[in-house]
Amino acid sequence: MTIRRAWWKEAVGYQIYPRSFMDTTNDGIGDLNGIRSKLDYLKDLGIGFIWITPIYESPNVDNGYDISDYQKILSTFGTMEEFELLLEEAHELGIKVIMDLVINHTSNQHSWFLESRSSLKDDYRDYYIWADGTIDGPPNDWVSIFGGSAWEYDEHTKQYYLHVFAKEQPDLNWENPRVKRELFSMIDWWLDKGIDGFRVDAISHIKKAPLETISGEDPHAPYKNVSGIERHLEELRDIFKKRDILTVGEANGVSAKEAYQWVGEEAGYFNMLFEFDHISLWNRNEEERLDVIHFKKALTLWQEALANGRGWNALYMENHDIPRSVSNFGSEETVFWKSSAKALALTFMLLQGTPFIYQGQEIGMTNMPFRSIEDIDAVDTKNFYYDMLQTGLDEETAMAVIRRTSRDNARTPMQWTAEEFAGFSKREPWLKINPNKQEINVLDETNDPDSILNFYKEVIKLRNQTDALIYGSYTLYLPEHPQLFVYGRRLEQERYVVIINLSKEFASADLPENVRIEEWTLLLSNLNDYEIHQHTLFAPYEARVYKYKID
Repeated sequence: MTIRRAWWKEAVGYQIYPRSFMDTTNDGIGDLNGIRSKLDYLKDLGIGFIWITPIYESPNVDNGYDISDYQKILSTFGTMEEFELLLEEAHELGIKVIMDLVINHTSNQHSWFLESRSSLKDDYRDYYIWADGTIDGPPNDWVSIFGGSAWEYDEHTKQYYLHVFAKEQPDLNWENPRVKRELFSMIDWWLDKGIDGFRVDAISHIKKAPLETISGEDPHAPYKNVSGIERHLEELRDIFKKRDILTVGEANGVSAKEAYQWVGEEAGYFNMLFEFDHISLWNRNEEERLDVIHFKKALTLWQEALANGRGWNALYMENHDIPRSVSNFGSEETVFWKSSAKALALTFMLLQGTPFIYQGQEIGMTNMPFRSIEDIDAVDTKNFYYDMLQTGLDEETAMAVIRRTSRDNARTPMQWTAEEFAGFSKREPWLKINPNKQEINVLDETNDPDSILNFYKEVIKLRNQTDALIYGSYTLYLPEHPQLFVYGRRLEQERYVVIINLSKEFASADLPENVRIEEWTLLLSNLNDYEIHQHTLFAPYEARVYKYKID
């Protein structure tokens, strides 16, 4: 097998949500200097690059994903000079910096939109998607991902504009060549500063179906991976290909079958994609327990779709848009919390692809026990809550759903210490701190050899020094086992087997008779180091990595 090396394949990424990472100005909001102050921590963890969610000028209706100026830093976070210092110091430590690129929409306070809504004949009118209403109201039945109509009426010009997300986030018109020229120029401007790539937000939404299109069964279909998007993406790819950068697309609606077109080694639009099959991002319902068979088949679908050099995966279990993985896929119960968080680390970190750790995941941060809707900041969560009340649900039941599903679960401040404000700030933060900071924090876990944090360091170190765990092929074993996720990685004569019990119960497995277990070497385990046998019982959330060679 010929290895096609790339720095972004070999590095482990770390996603930073700046508002909640570290506050150095004591205003209750994280900032750029806060990130700078923790670069040594990230280096010690083994991180190769950081992805910073939006820090641009913004009214913050959607926490920075509503950008009013692409080439300014929001003063809350700091200055452009402080960003440049962060970039310089990160590079000195060997840590690359990836920015969030939000080009499906802008803020309604962006100068382009202010011009666009000023007149039907304004030069910027076609920078956005405007349409006349119907006798019933909006131009069509399209709905927003954040709930309600995807159209907002503008009293001044007597037309509606399209917004796939919040009404304060009008969608850009990618059919207008001027829009693309403006965006591509901005992209080059950031790359000239020396950043190392982009996570490209909501990119599968930039092409819209004809306005007469009816939503149908999938309410988001008229603006999700619509035919014809290829032309826009090819132009964007040509901008990216000029540089040795990392590009990862957030592409809701792209299937594993289509993945090669999006991330193929030769002609793909991006280096990798964030897929949603194993996470079910838009699913509001909570299952009582993880469907392990479905989960590992979803992961395997993408592993196999991009195997044999066809492309590359982005691996993750958490991000700023979904609840905490240990709460959803593991267990918050004291007896299982630590082992399940470690088991989830091995679940995704050693698959083929580039792993992305979300801040706090490496210490096992959990969902937040929000008491009321007043504790919530996320606009989509608030909309969802009031929608539930309108359907007749009582407040207590609606809040129980919110506690399980809200994006704000991932946005509570980073728990650095057990202090009053978790070492994040010296004053009350913008979002409440999880009360379990007493038990879950960086300082305590740093000093505990058996902590989740130190286990993550071990996993990262193992991956970083093992080509087979980066470039090796992937094989799923025991696909129908309802508790165990067992997969292998192989590069030439070197083989690794990862065995994880993803349940609260003991799990047994009969290994094939031709497997010479006596030749297996245990490299890493989250619970025990006893010998494995042909018939073996695995404890709840037990996880192991073995190495062996082929004759």
